[in-house]
Amino acid sequence: MKLKHLSTAMILATLPATGVFAAALDRSGQSMSAFFQPGNYFEAGISVLDPDVAGKEAGSSATRRDIGDMANDYYFPSAALKLQLNDKFSFGLLYDQPFGSDSEYSGNNVFVSNPGTDTILSQKALGELATSSINKLVQASGAAFTPALIAVTNATGGDPTKPTQTEILGALQQVAKGGNTTVGAGLTALQNTQAAINAANNYLGTGGTKVKVDTQNLSFVLGFQPTQNFNFYAGPVLQTVKGNVSLRGQAYSLYNGYDANIKETTGVGWLAGAAYQIPEIALRASLTYRSEIDHKVNINEDLSILNFPGLTSVLAGLDVPASKLQAINSEGKTTITTPQSVNLDFQTGIMADTVAFANVRWVNWKDFSIQPYKFGKVSEAVGGLVGRPNGFNLVEYSDDQWSVNAGVGRKLNDKWAGNMSVGWDSGAGNPVTTLGPTEGYWNVGLGLQYSPTPQTFIAGGVKYFWLGDAKAQTGAQAGGDEYVAEFSDNNAIAYGLKLGYKF
Repeated sequence: MKLKHLSTAMILATLPATGVFAAALDRSGQSMSAFFQPGNYFEAGISVLDPDVAGKEAGSSATRRDIGDMANDYYFPSAALKLQLNDKFSFGLLYDQPFGSDSEYSGNNVFVSNPGTDTILSQKALGELATSSINKLVQASGAAFTPALIAVTNATGGDPTKPTQTEILGALQQVAKGGNTTVGAGLTALQNTQAAINAANNYLGTGGTKVKVDTQNLSFVLGFQPTQNFNFYAGPVLQTVKGNVSLRGQAYSLYNGYDANIKETTGVGWLAGAAYQIPEIALRASLTYRSEIDHKVNINEDLSILNFPGLTSVLAGLDVPASKLQAINSEGKTTITTPQSVNLDFQTGIMADTVAFANVRWVNWKDFSIQPYKFGKVSEAVGGLVGRPNGFNLVEYSDDQWSVNAGVGRKLNDKWAGNMSVGWDSGAGNPVTTLGPTEGYWNVGLGLQYSPTPQTFIAGGVKYFWLGDAKAQTGAQAGGDEYVAEFSDNNAIAYGLKLGYKF
């Protein structure tokens, strides 16, 4: 089989648009392929994604309106330099943008503010809180409540065994008039709280929900090749992260008007791996581990409802503890930890001028979450109102991501090579965050490579993605079965272009 010089051409042809649209925030796929090229080598590429992610309000949303395409187009570059220092040692410098997100909601739905109807809590939550307060007042009424309720329902023509909330309030007012000062004070407090909530609704946000997150990785890799068959490699990784998040609409209730600006910050991690190859049959297997990377940053946060002068009294009226109210306006750092991952890559010649290849990737999204400092303090204060007394995260995922891409590449002649591939991604759980409402994918891809000289090539690729249906939930709902929207029958198209030079 004429495979000794074939493997690099085939695998390079598969690289454009390899990761592009994966679970959670995964983007580039963090390939190590360039580091395994023989001799000295340089490449530069760009991938572009055109997604279409639309859905419909569902679950706990009070309405059932359509949600238009919320996923923005985006592109990201990559580059690599590999130097063979001598027969035993090599050095690589790899640049990519491993994680990211770019989406924005528009139109008329629960992710876009509607100042005329939005409330700081959902109507369901407000109703449950009112019912709880009224039940406490009924208990405080004692024996006087039943005759008062009978008198009210007789006047309204109602049934005292199935009273309406209005009839119960009427009975409580009669009890208060009869001299029960506890019930009287409770009714006054209930009315004042309702009036304050109505006033607070005027301090919610405007516009639509949107998120943009960008990361950059620069990996410094030193390789040791004791023989032509083995390659052991490791090195430090510099990573930057920055982003902006805006939450808007009834879906986020109290957080309708929350903005977070994550200033660019740098963290340090590491990678390590090993590869085995038999060049004569184009066989190579490699296993690469990348560590978590911590970023400690002062996130610039703003929540419009905090500008409401009576917010403290409103929350106090909703039985939020004073200690938690004091913490709402405190400042502190936030730790963002990007996840660890493992890549397994394999290729082998299967016949003359033909190579089969596969990539398996695991990313530890299950242990990933983001809770900006002030967001967290507010969530701890109001979490009890939505059944989350310990607070909740802005973003979290319930499952780890697994993805598989496999295919066949063939050398057509001395200048042309092509490939076909299929891919699958598990997603990172369902329901999933409203900021990225898809669950994995299936895809098919085609790649083509042209080599005008033995030292240079240009490769292009295209992939079509069938995106997995997902239920979208807010941070306050994460970990449970509740959700606010459903996204189905979505797709994406990815394009890639790469230039390479051997020297």
